[in-house]
Amino acid sequence: MPLIKRSISLAGHRTSISLEPDFWSEMDRLARAEGRSLASLVGEIDAMRGDEPLASSVRVWILNRLRETRD
Repeated sequence: MPLIKRSISLAGHRTSISLEPDFWSEMDRLARAEGRSLASLVGEIDAMRGDEPLASSVRVWILNRLRETRD
């Protein structure tokens, strides 16, 4: 499955993130469910990720959110 790259502004600078389409779909759904922008969610993840790659941190964040809703 090919990656989809999107550009997002974080802390005043542009960055791009490449994720699989299923992850983008879930990220969009979660942003809508929380009434937040995609950039706001990614900014929150970015602030918490430390030295981990942003795309990996986004994937783990989505996985953790799905686990929370399942439990």
